[in-house]
Amino acid sequence: MAVEVSRLSNGLTVVTETHPHIDSVALGVWVRSGSRDELESEHGIAHLLEHMAFKGTGSRSAWDIASQIEDVGGEINAATSVETTSFFARVLRDDLPLAIDLLADILTDSRFDPEELRREQHVILQEIGAAHDTPDDVVFDHFAETAFRHQTLGRTILGTPETVQSFTPKQIHDFMARQYGADRMVVVATGAVRHDEFAREVEKRLGLLQNKAPAGTPQTAHYVGGDFREHRDLMDAQIVLGFEGRAYHVRDFYASQLLSMILGGGMSSRLFQEVRERRGLCYSIYAFHWGFSDTGVFGVHAATGKEDIATLVPVLLGELSKAGEHIKQEELDRARAQYRAGLKMSSESAASRASQIARQMLLFGRPVSMDELMERLSLITVDRLSDLSARLFSTRPTVAAVGPVGTLAAFEDIVGLLPDRQSAMRVVAG
Repeated sequence: MAVEVSRLSNGLTVVTETHPHIDSVALGVWVRSGSRDELESEHGIAHLLEHMAFKGTGSRSAWDIASQIEDVGGEINAATSVETTSFFARVLRDDLPLAIDLLADILTDSRFDPEELRREQHVILQEIGAAHDTPDDVVFDHFAETAFRHQTLGRTILGTPETVQSFTPKQIHDFMARQYGADRMVVVATGAVRHDEFAREVEKRLGLLQNKAPAGTPQTAHYVGGDFREHRDLMDAQIVLGFEGRAYHVRDFYASQLLSMILGGGMSSRLFQEVRERRGLCYSIYAFHWGFSDTGVFGVHAATGKEDIATLVPVLLGELSKAGEHIKQEELDRARAQYRAGLKMSSESAASRASQIARQMLLFGRPVSMDELMERLSLITVDRLSDLSARLFSTRPTVAAVGPVGTLAAFEDIVGLLPDRQSAMRVVAG
């Protein structure tokens, strides 16, 4: 199951991983372009483009695209994130040429028909409305906006009703022409696939795709932190507390991933045990770490009733402070085992594995083996995690809360309950 990599004459990267024991293929095209690559006037256009790619090409109608893949029992879809957009399919091995042809068609010959555009704009307006009506979604939108205020990284992927309705077919074409070049794409297939055959098929359909002139580096992100609260008459409150995290490429990225698992990565984690199990202060709590190309954010999400907010937050902050003082070896070992198991289990899904390989190629320019990842994790010690915790939780926090949040402590009081920078530096020095 070795990963094989080829670069076509036009600069397009083609990657495969063969799994001979399965009969299907998961494949896709990943583009190093997402919502943070949009201009101010383009907020939401990357996501709209992803939708419109399935609405017809010069040779296929929207019905043709949907019916041709489903006539052979296959699936096709797409997704937009902050830094990437992906178009992917899953088919049986004999239908791989069809899947390649469909994906290439929508990436090189999409029409962006005005009537289809009007319909899809309406669909996205419904999506924006649904997100606004879902407190546990909207709190994360406000969290990102507050952590990276007035920056593309902090903007919602969906855009706003005003921007989405303003886009024309020409604007979508222009964005695609500016961003979708062979040098910014990677084509990946995993499963019942032979590398040479796959590379030849990709060359036939995407070999003429050109590199793009530099589109300008996305705005460098700067974590700022701050406070956002939206009072809503709800039964529960959604609270996210965050701090400056680590980018993919920095030394503490994997340490931050393990720390999030120790604090809130499962039922045995510190926050779940102390806040939910022992004290019953919430019905959901977990920690997360999001890494981007130039920054990151570490956070904790909790969902609770309004009567427990005042007690929950000081307890949560206390647990974060304790992490900077001491982490047990058994906690680190458990987190490492969870991380390893998660990677192994996801590798058993061809689609998950294709996505994992694509991310590695876009971020590091090469596939990263399981052995290399395990070696990186093995170098992380309890002292290093305690050091990271002390520094992490002394940064300016980000607070986002939606619901009956009137009893939530003031931002200044939350800051006061966290380790100060001087204390963190003493821990590091000690």
